[in-house]
Amino acid sequence: MKSPPLVPAEPAAAGDGTPYSPLYDDIYHTAHGGLAQARHVFLAGNDLPARWLGSERFIVFETGFGLALNFLATWQAWRESQAGGRLHFVSVEKHPFRRDDLATLLAAYPELAGLAGPLLAQWPPLVPGFHRLHFDGGRVTLTLLLGDASSLLPQLVAQADALFLDGFAPAKNPGMWAPALLASITRLCRPGATLATWSVAGDLRHTLENLGWTLERRPGFGTKREMLAGRRAVAVSSAPTPVPAPSTGERRAIVIGAGLAGSAVCERLAARGWLVDLLERRDGPAREASGNPAGILLPHLAKDDALAARLSRAAYLYALRCLEELPGVRWSPCGVLQVARDAEHEILQRATIEHLLPPADFAAFLDRDAASSLIGRAVAHGSWWFPGGGWVSPGSLCGAMLLAGGTRIRLRFGAEVASLQRHAGGWQALDSRGEVLASAPQVVLANAHAANRLLPQALPLTPIRGQISCLAPDMAKRIDPPFRHVLCRSGYVTPPQAGIVCVGASFDSGDADLNLRQADHADNLRRLDELLPGAAQGIDAARLGGRVGLRCAAPDRLPLIGSLPDAAACAGSSPTLDNLARMPGLHALLGLSARGMVWAPLGAELLACQLDGEPLPIERDLVRAVDPARFHLRALRRATPGL
Repeated sequence: MKSPPLVPAEPAAAGDGTPYSPLYDDIYHTAHGGLAQARHVFLAGNDLPARWLGSERFIVFETGFGLALNFLATWQAWRESQAGGRLHFVSVEKHPFRRDDLATLLAAYPELAGLAGPLLAQWPPLVPGFHRLHFDGGRVTLTLLLGDASSLLPQLVAQADALFLDGFAPAKNPGMWAPALLASITRLCRPGATLATWSVAGDLRHTLENLGWTLERRPGFGTKREMLAGRRAVAVSSAPTPVPAPSTGERRAIVIGAGLAGSAVCERLAARGWLVDLLERRDGPAREASGNPAGILLPHLAKDDALAARLSRAAYLYALRCLEELPGVRWSPCGVLQVARDAEHEILQRATIEHLLPPADFAAFLDRDAASSLIGRAVAHGSWWFPGGGWVSPGSLCGAMLLAGGTRIRLRFGAEVASLQRHAGGWQALDSRGEVLASAPQVVLANAHAANRLLPQALPLTPIRGQISCLAPDMAKRIDPPFRHVLCRSGYVTPPQAGIVCVGASFDSGDADLNLRQADHADNLRRLDELLPGAAQGIDAARLGGRVGLRCAAPDRLPLIGSLPDAAACAGSSPTLDNLARMPGLHALLGLSARGMVWAPLGAELLACQLDGEPLPIERDLVRAVDPARFHLRALRRATPGL
């Protein structure tokens, strides 16, 4: 279902200068100070920081992100308390501020400048959905839910330790305090969780008490005589997770495959303190499909904003934030121009932008003249323009992720896994002689279509051959004037890197031939000429260098992320993804197809959160859309009419 475009908050002030919302005719915080209010009401009201000391992780959920003061005050207190675990702060906001407006508002709090700066640096384009941001080396994670709370909260998978019920006054914003919404929030809380709010409205108290909260009045802040604090008893059942949570007692894992998927999983687990054995059959990382000189980074758009588009948007923005934070990656956010295939597709491109109304810093439609002006030469049709997209060296990204994991990642190159074997402590990875390469409670398969050699029942993964062509400097300089952006249509072309231009790529489903083909070079030159008419003139396909890689794709072209199903176990009379039996400790990050640059970072974050029992970074229906068990469930339902 399409998410409505976000309506940003407009900065305004009440007569006394307090930040004010014209949309709700209410102030963002008391005139006595927003930061002091955050500390008195929400931190002290939840007995923080005392309650998080000694915790491995602590999860705060907030209604109404507003000016970010509650988050920044919490982050500051977390730092000052020298907490040793990880802080997750999850907040929902229907009307977020634009980055520049938020920066202006936060400038009034110079004591927060050291925290506000990193927040503003990662502030996302204002598009709906979940946005995950990491700070302090991953010790602090902010998950922003941008959109209507009534739609987003049922999509959240988390178990909160503390609630900040903030929002505008119940009389001004009744939807944020509605009983159904408060019930959804309560289901997201652990037994013993606490809450705090400045509101003591009678209807609110009665609703919370009926939901199982034990409440007490405490001294309020400013002109408010009282505020509420509460603790949750077990009266409302917790929201179920999309898949059974694996045991996280011993935080060790084996990851098989050192391409983008495996390197990303290793880094995300190591960041959480896991010890990971990475097994790779080649002599180094990124030697197979992830070894191309450049991959392109852009999202998928759809007029109906269907699951694949929403997932792609979240993954694309997360990947951009990761690239900004990881040192040593060769990449360029030079922008991507996606030229329409034909006149009909151009009409669809324009209509999609008019329907979705994305902010210009995320995506825009350029007519033929504007697109031609952007790149300095004629294009055939109008185009989508993604100003934040670009190209990435996959090998450098793999190397940077493995380096970031430090000594918590034990690298084993030239170690080909021939089989997996269950044992009392979890799993053993064996070589062809039956020797144990590594053992751990958890295993992650990140070795593309080769994963099926290790499984009792094959996953529906198809190898897809992709050949790129590399134009050496003497050929690339014929493209005049030179271009600065990635261009794509039926194929893609990257700006020169060390004088070399990459053009690609073939897409041959079921073909596993790794030999270069002159016919495919000729097809890539045709793709180049589609994008830059005349650019391929005089280039001999026989002189081109290139590379062949095998991507891996599922039938629905979505990745497989999560715990693998136990096909031999009975699913029961009404099988669902929630009750399907799983192979204990066996997981996958597979099927990234031609979008590994986009899928891998967020896919690894999702899998790491599932393994470590943390709030999930994407909506529940997106988690289900990439669940590896989805194909097994469909097969069960086909085999059992009436289910």
